[in-house]
Amino acid sequence: MDFNAVYHEANDNYCYPFNNDELIINIKTGYDIKSVNIIIGDPFANGILGGGEGWEGESEPVVFKKRLKNQLWWTTTVKPEYKRLKYYFELITDDEKWYYFEDGFLSDEQKNLAGRSRQCFVFPWMNPCDIATTPAWVNDTVWYQIFPDRFCNGDHTLDPENVLPWRSHKEPVLNEECFGGDLQGIITKLDYLKDLGITGIYMTPINESYSNHKYDTVDYTKIDPLFGDETVFKELVTRAHERGVRVMLDGVFNHSGYYFAPWQDVLSKGPSSEYFDWFMINTWPLSEGGGHAQKGEYYTFAFFDDMPKLNTNNPVVRKYFIDICAKWVEDYGVDGIRLDVANEVSHQFCKELRTRLKAINPDIYILGEIWHNALPWLRGDEFDAVMNYPLGESIKDFWIDKSLTNEDFEYTVNRCYTMYMQQTNDVLFNLLDSHDTKRLRSDVKSLDAYFAQLAVLFTMPGSPCIYYGTEIAMEGSYDPDCRRCMPWDAIEKGEYADRINIIRELIDLRKQEPLLKSRNFHFPNEYADHPRVIQFQKVGWSDNYIEIIINTSEEDVEIAQKGEVLFARHYIDTALLCNGILIRRIKE
Repeated sequence: MDFNAVYHEANDNYCYPFNNDELIINIKTGYDIKSVNIIIGDPFANGILGGGEGWEGESEPVVFKKRLKNQLWWTTTVKPEYKRLKYYFELITDDEKWYYFEDGFLSDEQKNLAGRSRQCFVFPWMNPCDIATTPAWVNDTVWYQIFPDRFCNGDHTLDPENVLPWRSHKEPVLNEECFGGDLQGIITKLDYLKDLGITGIYMTPINESYSNHKYDTVDYTKIDPLFGDETVFKELVTRAHERGVRVMLDGVFNHSGYYFAPWQDVLSKGPSSEYFDWFMINTWPLSEGGGHAQKGEYYTFAFFDDMPKLNTNNPVVRKYFIDICAKWVEDYGVDGIRLDVANEVSHQFCKELRTRLKAINPDIYILGEIWHNALPWLRGDEFDAVMNYPLGESIKDFWIDKSLTNEDFEYTVNRCYTMYMQQTNDVLFNLLDSHDTKRLRSDVKSLDAYFAQLAVLFTMPGSPCIYYGTEIAMEGSYDPDCRRCMPWDAIEKGEYADRINIIRELIDLRKQEPLLKSRNFHFPNEYADHPRVIQFQKVGWSDNYIEIIINTSEEDVEIAQKGEVLFARHYIDTALLCNGILIRRIKE
C-alpha cells in the first residue's frame, strides 16, 4: 500500500460539522486503495476513556470519492447520535488490508494485540457555535462587478475639471484618467442589470481617494464626492433591493492612501504622532528620496510607498476600521463586504470583524480577496468565502494549455472543491476575470471559447460573478487596460444583443435549475477517447441529473441525443462542434 498517499486529521476540511446533526469526514489515499470503510461510534459507548472500555465501533463503507492528480478523496457523512465521534479507517487494496489510526497504520494482527492501544481519531463535540455557517442567499446570487469610474456617468455636475469624454471600449485606458462614472450612473442602469439576471452588485471602493480606482483611501468615513454622497448611495442600495439585487462594498484595510490623515500626521510628527503605531514603521526618520518600502523603512502594499500598510495588530486600528464596516451595514444596508488584500490583514482583525458584523446582520456576506488556498481564513470564524481565483485560473488554463486532458480538468476542479468545507463551497465567489486581471475575451482566441468557459463558470458550485462588460465580450489587457469604459451607446443600439442574450440565457438557466447551483458533481469520463472533451454531471437525485459537455478539441465529436436540451451552442443533430456547448437534463 502507498502509505505516503494517505492523509486525514480530525479537523478543518477533513472532519467538520456541516450542520447541527451531520459530520462530514474526508480522507485522502493513493489510487491503490480500492475500498475504504470507516469504523465509528461514540467515544464513551463502552465506558470512560482509560477505563479498559474495549471500544469497537461499527463499520460503514465510504462510497463517494473524487479523483485528484495523485490521490483519491473519499468522503462520507455521519450523524453522531450524541454529537461526538470516535473513529478509524479500514483501507483495502487488491491484496492488502490496513487500519489507519491517528498514530499511523496497523495490521490485523497489531490491531488485535491484547493491551495494545488504538489511538483513534476523535471529534469531541459538535458545538453549534463552532459550526461554520454561511449566508444561504449567496448561492442563489449572480454577481456583477462594477468599476464605478468606467461604468456609467449619471451626474455630470460631479465631473472634475480633468474629466475626459467617454471613450470607446475598444481603446485602452490609463490609471490617471478620469471618465466621470458615478453612483447615479449605476442607479440608472439597475433595470438593465435586473433584465440581464443580475442579483448582486460588487463595487470596487467608493470611499474618498485621489485615484480613479480608490484603493488608496484618503477618508474611510466619506464617499468620494466624484461618485456622489451618502444620500445617493443609500438610494442606490434601496433601489437595488427593490429589484432583488444585493450590494457589496470593497474595504481596503490592509493599507491606506498617502493622504490618509493619520499617515500625514505621522509624516509631520514622527514617533510623537498618536498614529505612529497605526502603521508598520521600522526606522525613523525616513531617508531622503523614495524607495522607502524597498529599503524596509516601513511596510506597504507591495512596494508602493504611497500605500502604507496599516497595523491591524493594534486594537485601536482594528476598532476604527471595524466601526467603519459596521456603519456600512447599519447605515447603508449593504449585504456584503469584500476585504482587499485580505491575506495580509491580521487574523484577529478578521475574527473581530466577523463577530461585530454578524451581530448586526447574521446574513452579511464577508468575502476575502485571497488568490491561494485560504483554509486558515475559512474555519467559520473569519470570512464566509474568498474569491475563487484557483478555479478561474484552472478553467482558463485548460483552454490555453492544449496538452491538458479532460482528466486533468477533473483533477484541478476537484482540487478547488476539496480545499474547504461544503458550506464554504456553496458560497465561493467564482470569477474568470476582474479589475485585477486581463479580461477573459483578451485571453481567448474566439468567442466560442469565450462562451464555453463562461458555461463552465455558470455550472460550478458557488456564486458566479461577471465583470462589467463580460456580457458584450469586452476586451482589455492587464491593469489598467482591463478597466475600459462601458459602451452604452452601442449596447442601446442593439449592437451586442446576441452576446448579451447568451449571457442572459446562461444566467436564467442557473437560476431556474437548482442542480446547477448544487455542490454535488461527478465526472463520468465517458469520453476518454476524446481527451479534450469536458464532461461532468450535476447530481441531485439518482434518476435526475444535469449533464454539461464541452468540446474543446479541433474536431467534431458524436454525442448521442439524450434527455432534454437546456442550452446548446454548435450542437447539430448528434455532432458537438469545436467549442460546442451542450447542457441537458437527463432522467432515468
